[in-house]
Formats: sequence, structure tokens, C-alpha cells
Amino acid sequence: MESSELTALLTPDGLRMLAEMPPVRTSADVARQVSSLRAAGHSPDLVSALVGQARLRSRADAKFGDLAHRMLFTRAGLEQATRMSVASLHAGRFRDAGVSRVADLGCGIGGDALGFAGLGLSVAAVDADEITAAIAAYNLAPFADAVTVAHGRAEEHDLSAVDAVWLDPARRTAGHGETARTRHDDWSPSLEWVFALARSRPVGVKLGPGLDRDLIPDDVEAQWVGADGSTIELVLWSRELARDGVRRAALITRGDRAWEITAPGDAEDVEARDLGAFVHEPDGAVIRARLIGDVARSLEAGMLDPRIAYLTSDAALTSPFVSSFRVREELPADTKALSRALRARDIGRLEIKKRGVDVDPAALRTKLKLRGDGSATLLLTRIGDTRRAILADRV
Repeated sequence: MESSELTALLTPDGLRMLAEMPPVRTSADVARQVSSLRAAGHSPDLVSALVGQARLRSRADAKFGDLAHRMLFTRAGLEQATRMSVASLHAGRFRDAGVSRVADLGCGIGGDALGFAGLGLSVAAVDADEITAAIAAYNLAPFADAVTVAHGRAEEHDLSAVDAVWLDPARRTAGHGETARTRHDDWSPSLEWVFALARSRPVGVKLGPGLDRDLIPDDVEAQWVGADGSTIELVLWSRELARDGVRRAALITRGDRAWEITAPGDAEDVEARDLGAFVHEPDGAVIRARLIGDVARSLEAGMLDPRIAYLTSDAALTSPFVSSFRVREELPADTKALSRALRARDIGRLEIKKRGVDVDPAALRTKLKLRGDGSATLLLTRIGDTRRAILADRV
């Protein structure tokens, strides 16, 4: 969003028109609304702002629910924003640690600040981008008594009036639309500055889940977060925000429900064993946290292969930390033989999952020429040097 578009939108008439806009989800919806608004004589800046915000609000449903339709966004800000259910969990960590005043440095469009304010915390929100800070101020206006929003750099903000800090370093190139990931050396504020701050006061740091583990300080709690099957972030917690005896954690959320597994360090792996009655695929957050061994022991499971994150067991057990599959049988891994076997079993709908093999599931599905009324899951993996195809059903 350009500043001229934001200026055109932030008027009583502009905001009223936005509130009355129908959902904009497709390219056809965009074209229809642009034509209608231009025909009514509205300025190009207002038309662009209205249609852009209506489309972003539709996309924001998944992260913010009904709240999305009372918020403003930039494309980049929405992509990088914390979903509301996870922001509430972040806020709960601060509240449980006795924090009442938090600085949100790199607040973006205000997703985490909404979580903090929603739990009654006082928030000083700061963002280095002027337009993003203005949008955050709009989104946080319902909490004006408890929240301030400033345009400025994290490194220059006065922290004397807060108890703890939440940091979301900029990990992508600047801009409000298409952005690209940057190396950790180019993040703002820098990791060096962030970790120095974390040694001196309670800090929570939101980072990408694929951060090089060698960069994680030894004296923080590292918590990988999964949401609805995707690993979305790594949060590092320091000092009073870190839990005693916890250095590794995997937090799994589905909708408004959450489960967590914690440990003092990386879990010891379990031994490999032969294929059993069940195969379990650990959630990505569990894999990133290297807690597969602890999850495996809870399921009385072993590894299918020491180098691949598939577990197998005979016990009829599952958990929120895995996706479980009941094994039907092994099938030939050769594509033509596999196709014949699936057609013989009347399988026309097939979920294809893979680990440790170079396979394009979409291309394979075309080659299999599936026909039939049945459904199943196909697990493609490698055990040792042998490619294996396991037909199974989701538990």
C-alpha cells in the first residue's frame, strides 16, 4: 500500500465504503469491483485501497477470523503476521511470567500486540516502516488506553518503562507487497543485537522455524510452533520468560486447541525396527525441535530408518504430535506395478506422502492412472537403500 492510498482510505467516507465492500476473493471479483468504483467516479488511489483491502481481509480470515473485517493490512504484513490463536499463546507466556508492560519491537500490522492487549497487558508497539506503523495504530485503536504505536527503529526505542520485550526482526526485504527472504546477517535488528538484549532482560523472539540451530544461544528456551499441520515459527524465550529445565519445546495448535512437548535438550533417538501395524509421521515442529525420540517412546514406536522421520509401531496409540496411519500392506515401488496394484484394489482417491525419496506426488498420481471408488494413503520412503511403498489409512 502506498501512502497516497492510505490517505485516501483513512477518511470517514473511505472507511464507510470499505465496511460496505463485499468479499473480494477472485480475480473476477477484483475486476468487477474496480470497474464499479471507477464508474462511480472515485479516485484511483481510493479504488486501489478499497479493492486491495477487501481482498486482504478475505485472505486474513484464516489468521484473524471475524476480527479481520475490522482491520487494515499490507500484503507483506499479512503474510508475516502471527495468527490470532498463536498470538494469544505468546501473550499468555508474558502474563504468566508476571509481565504487565511489554514492548513489541517490529510490531508489523499489530497481530501480536492485539494478543498482548487482549490479555490486559500494556503495550508499546514500534515499527520501522511508517505505513506499517500507521496501519498497526488503526488496528490497535480499540485498545488505545493500553497501547501506544510509534514509528521508529527497535534499537533506538526507550525500554525503561517496560518489563519485557517481544521482538520480530525483519527477515525479508523492505516493502508492502512482494518481498524476499534475507540472510540472518541482514536482519533488522541484527541477531547480535537481539541476543545481547535477551541476556539483559526477559525477551521473546519470533524467528523462522528453519533457523540454523547453531545460532541458538545455550541459555534460552527454543520453542518450535506448528499450526494446522505447518511449522510456522521458532520462538526463543530468555530469562524469566524461559521455563525452568526447558530448552526444547514443540507446541502444536489446531484451531483453538494446543498441545506441547518439552525437554531439557534434544531427545535421544530410538532404535530402528521392522514395519509394524502403524506408521507415524511426527509434526514438523517435533522434528525441528529434535524431540522425535520422546514422541516415539510415548507411542511404543521405533524408527523405520534412522535417517528418516517416520516411526512405526504395533501399539494402537496416537498423539497430537504425529499423524498416524494404519498399515494395510506393502506394494511394489515400481510405478507400473504400483499402478496395477492400486487399480486391482479399486483405489481411485490417493493421498501420497513421501520422505527420503525424490518423487513429485502430483506427477506420480498422473502416471498411476487411478480408477476406482476406494481411497487410501500411500507412504513412499526409503529403508536403508531400498525404496518402499506402504499402503495405509489415516487414523
